Amino acid sequence: MSLPAVDLVNRPVDDVIGELVGTGFAALTGAGISTDSGIPDYRGPSSIARTPMTYQEFVSGPVAQQRYWARAHLGWSRMGGARPNDGHVALARLQRLGVCTGLITQNVDGLHEQAGSDVIALHGRIAEVVCLSCRSVIRRQTIQHRMAELNPDWLDRHAAAPVRPDGDVELAETEAFRLPRCDCGGPLKPDVVFFGENVPKERVARCFELVDAAPSLLVLGSSLTVMSGLRFVRYAAKRGIPVVIVNQGATRGDALATTTLHHGTTQFLTSLVSAAV
Repeated sequence: MSLPAVDLVNRPVDDVIGELVGTGFAALTGAGISTDSGIPDYRGPSSIARTPMTYQEFVSGPVAQQRYWARAHLGWSRMGGARPNDGHVALARLQRLGVCTGLITQNVDGLHEQAGSDVIALHGRIAEVVCLSCRSVIRRQTIQHRMAELNPDWLDRHAAAPVRPDGDVELAETEAFRLPRCDCGGPLKPDVVFFGENVPKERVARCFELVDAAPSLLVLGSSLTVMSGLRFVRYAAKRGIPVVIVNQGATRGDALATTTLHHGTTQFLTSLVSAAV
C-alpha cells in the first residue's frame, strides 16, 4: 500500500530509510548525485541555465562538431579526473547487500561504474566515442591524446573556462580547434545520447523490466525534467510501485511520488547503508 506524498518536515528521513531497507528498491539517479564529486548539475539550486547541443545540430557538419569537441576536450581534462563520492560508494554497497535491486542512471560520467555498481547507463558513457561512419567504438582517452596532439596548447590557453555538467565547458572561440577523426576518416561523436536523439530501444526495455520487478523506485538527485527519466516514474506510479524522490528542490515527478524529500543524496545514501548493515 502506497503512502501519501509528504515532505521532509512532516515525515522523518529515518522512517523513509527504514522502509527502503525493509522492502528494497531500484534506483534512478540524476546529476545531483555527482555534485559532491565536483561535477555541476543542470537544474540544481546553484545551476546556470544553458542550452546543450542537440543531436541534429551535431550531425549538421564539421562546424558544429568543431564547436563541440573544442569544448569537450577541455571539459574531459577536468571531468575525467572526477571520482565517486560517498553516495556512489554507498549505493554500490547497497547493491551488493541486495537492498538496491537495480540501478538506472541518467548520468554519463561513469562514476557509478567506478564505484562498483552494476548500472544501466540510460544516456551512455562519455568515456567512449563512436564513429558515425563505421560505428567503431574508441576509448575517450585515446581521442583525448589525439586532440592534444592536434591542438597542443589548447588546454593551457583555455584553462579558466567554466565546466558544464555534460563534460564540456563554456567557450565561445572554437574556430581554431582541429577536429579528430576516426581511422576510417569518419566523424566522431561521444557515445552518449544527445538532446533530440533517441535512447536505444533495447536499453529502455531493460529499464522498464528493472522498474517492473522493483519493490519501490528511489529517485536520487534528478529534477525529472527530461521525459527519458520521468517515464519510469510514471510507469512505477501507474503500476502501484511506491516512488520515493530525494532531491534538492522540486521535481517534475513530485505529484506522482509517494514520498518526496528535499535532501542531499550523499547524506541520505550513507545513512541508508548504515541502516542496512
